[in-house]
Formats: sequence, C-alpha cells, structure tokens
Amino acid sequence: MSRGWVWLQLAIAWLPMWALFTAIIVIVHGVPVGDAAIGALRLIAAGAVLGVAVYKFASHTPWPHPFRLGFVASHVLAAIVYAIGWYLLISLTDSMVTGQLVFARGPGIGPTLVTGVWLYIMVAGVAYANLAAQRAANIQAHTARMQLDTLRSQLHPHFLFNALHTVVQLIPTDPRAATRAAEQLAVVLRTTIEDQRDLISLAEELAFVERYLAIESIRFGERLRVHIQIDEPAQAALLPSFALQTLVENAVRHAVAPRIEATQVTISATTTAKTLTLKVSDDGNGGNIREIESSPGTGLHRLRERMRWLYDDRARLELTAKPAAGFAAVLLVPQLDDPVAGKHDGNNPRE
Repeated sequence: MSRGWVWLQLAIAWLPMWALFTAIIVIVHGVPVGDAAIGALRLIAAGAVLGVAVYKFASHTPWPHPFRLGFVASHVLAAIVYAIGWYLLISLTDSMVTGQLVFARGPGIGPTLVTGVWLYIMVAGVAYANLAAQRAANIQAHTARMQLDTLRSQLHPHFLFNALHTVVQLIPTDPRAATRAAEQLAVVLRTTIEDQRDLISLAEELAFVERYLAIESIRFGERLRVHIQIDEPAQAALLPSFALQTLVENAVRHAVAPRIEATQVTISATTTAKTLTLKVSDDGNGGNIREIESSPGTGLHRLRERMRWLYDDRARLELTAKPAAGFAAVLLVPQLDDPVAGKHDGNNPRE
C-alpha cells in the first residue's frame, strides 16, 4: 500500500467527523447549514493537521504485547498535548481571520479540551487500525515471497536434478530406497507449496527438515553428518514456518556442498516460558561474518526481514563465523500469547 493512498484514506476518514460537527453546530446553536459547515471545517482542519503527528506517533509507538501501563501513560500525555495544540491552532486560525488575537470561540476551554481528547482517541484508534491492516498485508506478502524464495533456493533445478538422478540410479539396485526418496521429495515439494501458516511448532518444522536432510543424505552420503539435540519442552514452541529449514539449508549449501571432507551439522533447541533458542551450527569452512551479514540476497536476510514483520524487534538472528572454523546461526524467537502474525491455527497441517 503506497503512502499516498494511506494519507488519502486518512483524509477521507475526517469527512464523517466534519458532517458530525456541522450537525452539532446546527442543532445546538441553530446556525444555518452553510455557516455551520464553515465553522466545523475550521475545527476539523485543525484536528486533521495535528492528526498527522498522531499517526506518526502511533507508527513509532507500536501496540505492546503484552499490554503495558507505560503505553497508556504515553497516550494520555499525548492526548493532553493534542487537545491543547488543537485549541491553540483553532485560536490562531480565528486570530488570522479576524485580524486580532482571539481565543477559540465555542462552549469554553474546558469542553473544547475534552473534545480534543476525544478526537485524539478517535484518531489514534483509526491510526492503529490502519497500521494493523498494513502489517497484516505486509506479513501476507512476505510469507508468500518467503515460500517462493524457499522453493527456488532449496529446490532449485540443480538440486532437483541431482535428487531425481539419485532416485533413478537407486531404482535397479535398491527399489525400496528409491521409493522412499521419491516419496520424501514429493512431500517436501507439496509442503513447501501448500503450507500457508506463519507459525508452526518446532516439532512440525523438524519433521519437514528431517525429510529434506534425508534427500540430501542420499546426495552427499557420509559427507553429511547431522546431530539433533532438541529439549522436549521446545518441541511445542512456535516459530516462523521454514525458519529452521532456512538455517539448515544454508549450512548444507555453504558448508557441506563445497567440501570433500565430512561435515557435521548440529541442530539444537532450548526454551523458556518466553523464548525459544534455536541453533544450527556446522564445522565447515566458515567464512567472513561481515560479508555474510551485509549480503542482501541470502535466505538468512529474508528470514530476518520476515521476523521483523512477525515480531517487530523482539526476535533476533545472531550469526558467528570464522574462516576454517565453522559457522553458527542462533535464532531467538519470543513465545507470545498473541504474536503480531496472529495465533497459530490448524489449517494446512504439515503431513
């Protein structure tokens, strides 16, 4: 959604308020509709101008999860500032029109300030609703792109050709292994395309990764060694779908594939009431961490971007690497009752 379209929507949202203020002035003061509309316009215009600041304040003060009293206090203070600013801006407008210093005419400063606070609540409510809609749209777009990127990076033509070639070679020598490999490849393809959930349990994600590793083991044989150490409580923890797969696929592509020697990939996870800590490490050739961090085209970069939309700044991906000393990626995922992406549901379960 473009920024211009957002501002247009906010401007249109003020039209009902203008009509309401006009009707109030007509009913309470008996003013003709035309004069009431002009009077209401001066009130609404001042409110709309200050509403821009309210929208920006809401953008930089995200709705907290869990809810915090400090969030309420900041908005109470902002509402008072808004109401005073609204009163002064109306007074300034009237002074410019009359050519002399006057204070806002109307029911008095008290009722005007109360009305200003009420306007602030309305504007802030609309702002948060609009921001939530934008966030939901961004999450949906990034989820779709993540799935397509995962399909391209994990099941690119080169890997798919090698996997199918391995299956074909196994058919005359080991038909059962060929059948298992083909079935796992089909499940990986189907899961990548069909699973639309933002969040899944670690147990489900691990089951998918194990199918992926089983195919890669056929390709690399003894060159790929995997060690999995997952604490039992961590199995039920939620994380972004394809997050673990991205970390494991990164280790396979950049640590196992370039080497002739055997490479061990270790997957471990622990959890607390608030955080899932997931680590994928390898003993491969490592690399330059600055180059890895600054590369915008990696799956790790896309994972970070997606986590930002899902959790704001509450999730982290920490990378460590040294030349010839392996690579490690640690993902810290908050366990929230109501994450930004929405609650985990049972649609499209991974088989």
